[in-house]
Amino acid sequence: MSALIREGGREGSARSLRSVRRAFGSPLASVFVIAMTVLWTIPTLGLLVTSLRPKQDVTADGWWNALLHPDFGFGNYHSVLFEGGSGVSTGLMPYLVNSLAISIPATVFPLVLAAMAAYVLAWVRFRGSDAVFLTVFGLQVVPLQMALIPLLRLFSGGAHLGPLTLIPAVDLKGSYAPVWLAHTMFALPLAVFLLHNFIAQLPRDLMEAAVVDGASHFRIFRSIVLPLCTPALASFAIFQFLWVWNDLLVALTFAGGTPEVAPMTVRLAQLSGSFGGRWELLTAGAFLSIIVPLAVFFGLQRYFVRGLLAGSVKG
Repeated sequence: MSALIREGGREGSARSLRSVRRAFGSPLASVFVIAMTVLWTIPTLGLLVTSLRPKQDVTADGWWNALLHPDFGFGNYHSVLFEGGSGVSTGLMPYLVNSLAISIPATVFPLVLAAMAAYVLAWVRFRGSDAVFLTVFGLQVVPLQMALIPLLRLFSGGAHLGPLTLIPAVDLKGSYAPVWLAHTMFALPLAVFLLHNFIAQLPRDLMEAAVVDGASHFRIFRSIVLPLCTPALASFAIFQFLWVWNDLLVALTFAGGTPEVAPMTVRLAQLSGSFGGRWELLTAGAFLSIIVPLAVFFGLQRYFVRGLLAGSVKG
């Protein structure tokens, strides 16, 4: 009887899955997806058109009028990249370099650490491993905004127990390290959780065969685990890079607004000015800030869907 119930449940699930596939494959669903894509693209198109228009046209009428009477040029991009404005003597180029210098290490560091930690928690059993994993999972609920000021005080003042210095103070001026550390700390819990779910479902026979052949944990991790979890790594890398690239709060807290270390988001906030003017420069800078994340996304998109499903199903 139980076998019949299970068989009936499987048949019901298969029918439900087929009905869902037919619904999403219908012409109505295709029209809906196309319409949503067009609506989603319109603001980006308006941003691009505005960034190519001269200042007098931007202040005179809406961007859609430029489609009927086009007057485009790249003067706004030259101004925002190489000239000052809004009380700042430098263009956007140093901030663009700073964004790359912050985003790439702040993506690589948590990715490497989380991959190693996820492998250890999944396949290297030790006393308290489950408690460690639950603690890492629970750290996801810590709000970023609540921890910024204590973390800043820890970096600037250090930690002391009476006359004993536990953590020395560091100079935050002109250094990317505090921003890297902050992004790495807040990315690790989610990264470990996601990668653990994927790595833990790798075939046990494969791991046992590698151990029988004499492979060490480092060899297994480097030669077996990393190639197999590439989709999960790429998916998390996309999200982490986008988060760090678009971040303003952490950058303002730990990097300040100087051209030596501040990222592009700080300069974009300065471009808007106190009264929200200079739209032509703001839109040009905003469109430049979109290009790099788009290149990262399209470069890793073949792993994206597979990585989203990482750890969600077995087999």
